[in-house]
Amino acid sequence: MNRSILTIPVQKVEGESSTPFQDLLAVEEPLEIRIGARTVSITMRTPGNDFELAAGFLFTEGILEDSRQIQRIHWSKSDGNPRQASNSVTVELAAGVEVDFERLERHFYTTSSCGVCGKASIEALEMQSCPVLPRDTPKIAPAVIHRLPEVLRSQQAVFEHTGGLHAAALFNTAGELVLLREDIGRHNAVDKLIGAEMLANHTPLDRYVILVSGRASFELVQKALMAGIPILAAVGAPSSLAVETAQRFNMTLLGFVRGGRFNIYSGASRIQ
Repeated sequence: MNRSILTIPVQKVEGESSTPFQDLLAVEEPLEIRIGARTVSITMRTPGNDFELAAGFLFTEGILEDSRQIQRIHWSKSDGNPRQASNSVTVELAAGVEVDFERLERHFYTTSSCGVCGKASIEALEMQSCPVLPRDTPKIAPAVIHRLPEVLRSQQAVFEHTGGLHAAALFNTAGELVLLREDIGRHNAVDKLIGAEMLANHTPLDRYVILVSGRASFELVQKALMAGIPILAAVGAPSSLAVETAQRFNMTLLGFVRGGRFNIYSGASRIQ
């Protein structure tokens, strides 16, 4: 059974008439992420690739540095409720790995109120020691960038049925798709993608391009930076803080990548 899609009966209205119709919806359910016995986050997501989501979240938020710090990831023990059992993931840390939970709590407070001070958000990111992006590399041709949205769209399996999911896709500079993940939350799609690569010991991803199906927010720039991705392209618009952050960290940030055009907001030297 595909837990990402739910079928429900609806009334389809066209003009003055209506008919019964079976519609397909993208599923949205909470996922609790634990480190050991301690809950560190609850996020609303589309079920699927949940272990990758947990690993990617902990990695892109600067809580874990690499897959060697993880002993194993498993479904949390439940009280017998099968729905609860599939909506809680526990990450067991390797021996000797410690997490500063007080810093973690301060970080999430800052994140929840980051709109108060963009400068504080950028300074907090600098303190997390994200990878230094390679200067002016890799290079990518505009013709390759123009092709990426079509490739992403053609590979969105759940979106094809529901029309309700975001996607994040990793490409090499030849425009070949490396990996794609979908989720109802664009940040979750990015975490699933980066989590998969982190668990496969492929980080930092300093030779690749990430394309996201929606807009580019500060949060997505942050996550790409933590994974060492030098080029972030978005089908939609970037936010002002996303542009400021990309400029500060020498990331190439592209917006409105669709219809054979795009805007370069930062890092134009990587575009051939």
